[in-house]
Amino acid sequence: MSSRARVLVLNSALGPLDYRVPAGMAVEPGSVVIAPLGPRQLLGVVWEPERLPSDAEVGDNRLRPLLGVVDVPPLAAPLRRLVEWTAGYYLSPPASVVRMALASTSALEGARTATEYRVTGHVPPRLTPQREQALERIGDRQGLIRELAAIADVSDAVIRGLVKTGAIEAVEVDIDSPYPRPDPAFGPPTLAEAQRAAAQTLVEGVAAHAFRPTLLDGVTGSGKTEVYFEAVAEAIRQGGQCLVLLPEIALTEPFLKRFHDRFGCEPVAWHSGLRSTQRRRAWRAIATGEALVTVGARSALFLPYRNLGLIVVDEAHETSFKQEEGVHYHARDVAVMRGKFEGCPVILASATPAIETRQQVALGRYEELKLPGRYGAAEMPTIEPIDLIQSPPERGRWLAPKLVAALEETLARGEQSLLFLNRRGYAPLTLCRTCGHRFQCPNCTAWMVEHRLTRRLACHHCGHVMPTPRACPECKEEDSLVACGPGVERIADEVTALFPEAKTAVVTSDTIWSPAKAAEFVGRMEAGDIDIVVGTQLVTKGYHFPNLTLVGVVDADLGLEGGDLRAAERTFQQIRQVSGRAGRGAKPGHVFIQTHSPKAQVMQALITGDAEAFYDAETEARRDAGAPPFGRYAAIVISSEDQACANEIARLVARSAPRVDGMAVYGPAPAPLAMLRGRHRYRLLVHARRALDVQDVIRDWLGALDWPAKARVTVDVDPYNFL
Repeated sequence: MSSRARVLVLNSALGPLDYRVPAGMAVEPGSVVIAPLGPRQLLGVVWEPERLPSDAEVGDNRLRPLLGVVDVPPLAAPLRRLVEWTAGYYLSPPASVVRMALASTSALEGARTATEYRVTGHVPPRLTPQREQALERIGDRQGLIRELAAIADVSDAVIRGLVKTGAIEAVEVDIDSPYPRPDPAFGPPTLAEAQRAAAQTLVEGVAAHAFRPTLLDGVTGSGKTEVYFEAVAEAIRQGGQCLVLLPEIALTEPFLKRFHDRFGCEPVAWHSGLRSTQRRRAWRAIATGEALVTVGARSALFLPYRNLGLIVVDEAHETSFKQEEGVHYHARDVAVMRGKFEGCPVILASATPAIETRQQVALGRYEELKLPGRYGAAEMPTIEPIDLIQSPPERGRWLAPKLVAALEETLARGEQSLLFLNRRGYAPLTLCRTCGHRFQCPNCTAWMVEHRLTRRLACHHCGHVMPTPRACPECKEEDSLVACGPGVERIADEVTALFPEAKTAVVTSDTIWSPAKAAEFVGRMEAGDIDIVVGTQLVTKGYHFPNLTLVGVVDADLGLEGGDLRAAERTFQQIRQVSGRAGRGAKPGHVFIQTHSPKAQVMQALITGDAEAFYDAETEARRDAGAPPFGRYAAIVISSEDQACANEIARLVARSAPRVDGMAVYGPAPAPLAMLRGRHRYRLLVHARRALDVQDVIRDWLGALDWPAKARVTVDVDPYNFL
């Protein structure tokens, strides 16, 4: 047993460090340990020295001893290989990646119970506005004092005051109680012939216990979930763990219901909305192998599964699988790599697969299973364009007469409608009609968006909010502010004016911020308590409402704006997905697409349903431009609160760019979002041929440079965001 250990401490500014292993302490690669660093104690993970070289090797006599080993299973070798690959590919510190694997610090502590708090129903004699707000927002939720304070947007002291008055009580929670075991034989589905054949192939893949990436490509409503549930059932029978990744926390609720109907209990959930006690219970159950099926957001990918038998990435085309902060990883691609290291199959399920995924199928690296038709009696909806130049909406309105007439007919039949506009709030821009003053975020190069429901202006980039003023701050004129352009709240107002009797719901991340809110929305839709939904991309996927027969896309051109490489593909995917919400039951569905350019290639593909022709043309254009998946991009973003500093470092980075055959560097230029959260931003774009190891080039290039601490240089490999 070696007396020294290479430890990756959870501090991304430091590389791996060596420590002495005290006599009687047993550690192995993957052991989670407590290591001293100066006067502090840090968590760390023991690593193989040959896989993680250290810049700070010292003699045995100068090593400080480890303080302890945490009582959790060591991180297994496949997860350690994934950490190395992710850090290398996305040019991130390994410590930042390991932090995602140890995402619940409370799970590393020994306590078996915790004290949580909940509302009792008793109203305190002194009810201040803050106390009232706290009780209203907490509702029937439960959690630690700091969690309840965050939910209620008040200080910890307000919650403690309510505990003293008896309005909130303490409850003891057993945080390691076992989860119910899903039963693969509980509710077997009736599958159509095509579904049965696809399910059989996936089941055989799970039984083979080998890496096998498969694209499950089926139109919306074709029953992809039921098909991959059969693979999940097989993994459970084999005693393996399953991970199902979903792109949105709000989507977990309908998924959990379908899972319960099939397996008799809910899976283990993992997402940002969990309380710390729930995170601890889930993490420990995953690490011990007790949690057989985990459903979660992208961060669930790095959890320490004991025995992973299957990974499913649902809605695999979704761009929200790309992490935009910290480690800039893409969960779809990392899921495939985890499957490779674990030696287990990976299923990518999508009705509109990304061109990158389709190219892997074309190269023979991924298998493809197709579900060509909708399940049962359901038919694909008819899709019809509305040319906004030929038949524009009435002045001051945003819905064309043809769409208004269709809404009226749908209401008369007692069926439900969905209006889609991917823009939160009431209006994207507010200006003064007297002096022309525009409300801009003080921290970002972005307009403040009016949210009329909460009577505030908000920046959707940094979260800065301010009450909507009565008077213009520039010319002091009262009641002169005017909203420009529509957001979902404005469309909802128009619907209410047109159909005052109709029950309308606005569905965005502002109104559905938790699985409980999503469940409430689903319940209301299924009970027929909503006639017209007005929503953003949150409603484009995962939901199944048999009585929803009409979809109206308010502004189909919106996604085509801006210089995004994937703009046309993303628009096609989004509108195709939202169209897929119509006519999922026995009743036929109809989709209207409002556009200024009905002849555009992407609109024609949507109207005719000819996805193949669209993808072929889009793929060819990417091939000609050497764009992904045929070439490689990496963005280098330089930011600082001092604009001169950001500009200077950006020029330094550009001047030092190496001359490499098959690689071009463009920039620097001010980023389209030239200021974000108070930091000035400059961008460079690296464009390289597919075969070039662009990470090595960038690592050597940036590694040779120095810049002041007030400047930040971040690299985004395979960028999805060009702002």
